[in-house]
Amino acid sequence: MTESMESNPANDSPELLRFEKRLPPLLSVIAGTVDVIGFLSFGLFTAHVTGNLVVIAALLMRGGPPNMAQVLAVPVFVIAVAGVWATAKALKRSGPALARPLLLIQFLLLTCVLILSVIYSPAVHPHGRMSVVIAMIAVSAMASQFALLRLSVPDAPSTAVMTGNLTNAALSLLDTLSRSQPLTKDANERLKKTLKLVVGFFAGCIAGAAAVSWFGDWAWLPAVILAGTAVVLH
Repeated sequence: MTESMESNPANDSPELLRFEKRLPPLLSVIAGTVDVIGFLSFGLFTAHVTGNLVVIAALLMRGGPPNMAQVLAVPVFVIAVAGVWATAKALKRSGPALARPLLLIQFLLLTCVLILSVIYSPAVHPHGRMSVVIAMIAVSAMASQFALLRLSVPDAPSTAVMTGNLTNAALSLLDTLSRSQPLTKDANERLKKTLKLVVGFFAGCIAGAAAVSWFGDWAWLPAVILAGTAVVLH
């Protein structure tokens, strides 16, 4: 009885609302941090699979060999999402009750990235075998975040793909400022929600770039701390 109530968000709507309000902005900061560190360290987008597809296509058409990490990122991302789905099935949970174990998975994966980066120093050989392994673990961490969001907070905007959030923010802002009938529903609330994610992601990008410049092989430490904070808070 307790487990069934725990897995039904409708039984605790105030908690659900707080959960949906707090978790996505924090995840957007993590996504921005991880994406920038991955790009500066390995030359690939750990959160933007479409970005890797664009780079691969461009390199192939120009005759240059694509980065192996970029090629592997796509299937690894899909496999990681499948792994999270299988974990959710095994736990027999849904909604917010599923968030904590999936946040823990993200935290453990990013911790592995940090430990391996300190041991093997991928900056020395950014395209070496261990660098590719580390990059794929980082991709898996971001895949777990995407899957976590879709399974736990399916109505939340993306925490990593900011194009849609910028579009929603612009449309919501125009509807909020307009005196005519709004074209989007709950424009003011949507504006607040999407702006938090855009600002959070950008702040994460700045933090990631600063971490690479200041901490070197320890650059993943802020991402691990943020991921650990998400586990504790949620």
